[in-house]
Amino acid sequence: MRSRLSPLAFALCLAASLMAGPAAADDAADIKTVISGQLQAFKAGDGAAAYSFAAPNVKAMFPNADMFMTMVEGGYAPVFRSSNATFGELKAEGSGFRQEVNLTDPSGQSHIASYTLERQPDGSLKITGCSIRKGDDLAA
Repeated sequence: MRSRLSPLAFALCLAASLMAGPAAADDAADIKTVISGQLQAFKAGDGAAAYSFAAPNVKAMFPNADMFMTMVEGGYAPVFRSSNATFGELKAEGSGFRQEVNLTDPSGQSHIASYTLERQPDGSLKITGCSIRKGDDLAA
């Protein structure tokens, strides 16, 4: 006995598979815009603009732009004053995305910033976290 999916069941299966797949081109463009915008705000010393790219989970830990900027400057120096941002691998992860960004710090050392981002209920994309590792640790 052969079983057939109804058109509605097929459409639901297709939609579910697309949602779990890789990031779409428009996601990639949005992600690049958000991360680049925050990096530019850091360089300009514009705490309010940099903070505007942070997701609610980050804002809960750092309830104002000054606290956020102090944290970034002290704990994320390679991101705070980076140059030569080159966007690497992007992948869907959980309910959001992970974007690798290759950066150079003021002393010339390369770093990889691994950003996590999620779409918010209003459709905007916000940064939920970032981890940094030295760029010369790429050998597996």
